[in-house]
Amino acid sequence: MKRKTVFVTSMLVCSIAHADALSDARGVWLRDDGNARVRIAPCGQKLCATNLWIGDTSKGEDVGDKLIMTLKPNSDSTLKGTAYDPKRKLTFSMTLRVASKGLTTRGCVASGLVCKNTSWTPAK
Repeated sequence: MKRKTVFVTSMLVCSIAHADALSDARGVWLRDDGNARVRIAPCGQKLCATNLWIGDTSKGEDVGDKLIMTLKPNSDSTLKGTAYDPKRKLTFSMTLRVASKGLTTRGCVASGLVCKNTSWTPAK
């Protein structure tokens, strides 16, 4: 009976951490360079970041572009997993960290050899 209780408790703690990080990540965010406004919201069992506004489209980003994230809790404030960009047909590793003043995302390709960090602040 004790093993079952420990298992159920650990699953509950994992679910709560996942729910908190997911809840905190949801919303509308402004990218640190001022060139993007995205909405992060559930899309099925995953989380999607959808471009609502793009200031500089020279890098091929458009309104409506989506990033589909399959993330799992790594800590109370961090989610890790993969992200898929359907427009570019590119999958990369992703870390999303929720902080008191915003989000930080880190995406990596080439087995982590090429990474990019981006900071996000809540849109007002």
